[in-house]
Amino acid sequence: MRVIARMDIKGPNLIKGIRFEGLRVIGSPQHFARHYYESGIDELLYVDTVASLYGRNSLNDLLDFTAQNIFIPITVCGGIRSVEDVHLLLRAGADKVAINTAAVKRPSLVEDVARAFGSQCMVLSIEAKSVGGGRWEVYTDNGREHSGQDAVEWAMKAEKLGAGEILVTSVDHDGTRKGFDVGLIGAIVSVVGIPVIAGGGMGKPSHLIELANKYPISAVAAGSALHYGNTTVLEIKRALAANGIECRMSPSG
Repeated sequence: MRVIARMDIKGPNLIKGIRFEGLRVIGSPQHFARHYYESGIDELLYVDTVASLYGRNSLNDLLDFTAQNIFIPITVCGGIRSVEDVHLLLRAGADKVAINTAAVKRPSLVEDVARAFGSQCMVLSIEAKSVGGGRWEVYTDNGREHSGQDAVEWAMKAEKLGAGEILVTSVDHDGTRKGFDVGLIGAIVSVVGIPVIAGGGMGKPSHLIELANKYPISAVAAGSALHYGNTTVLEIKRALAANGIECRMSPSG
């Protein structure tokens, strides 16, 4: 099980909201990135929250800092519209890209990126809201826009197109720190054969243990719980180990 720090970025700031709204400045992303790295985080996920809105990704300075100071995998999400965009981000220091909006609008982009850089580089980001009846709709533009696409069906299609991993974020639960949308994540895990990263709602390690005991997720993307000090990387990993879930332990054990 990998523990990933999700860092939502707007301009020079690390921010966080609840259900993708009411965004609040947390602090310097460079400071938090270094702290999480020194705490034993397995990966960093940088999300440019306004990139799709403005049609560009502006994380180059942050990527440059990270590539020089932090030596774990980095995934970048936001404003990625082409194979060339991916190429530029990989050159800047990213290891993987997570694509939502552009992939929904042009599914062939998933196939193009996977063919150009390998499936391991192509992470499909799914932001979904419940529509009732055990169904979820995919949202784009950082949770702002309806797509009309069923989240489970989209996950299956993206896997066939070449996605190597799926990041599932519940818009309904994001930032609440009240637990995951277990139904959403479980529905997607149950129909795909590629790794699934669970995001949206974790507030304490027990939320992750509850989910992991039900479904074989490969990683967790934690934001608010880490940023606000509800828990730490070490506490999460100790809880995983105590429940027989393999993980790479933090330097301090």
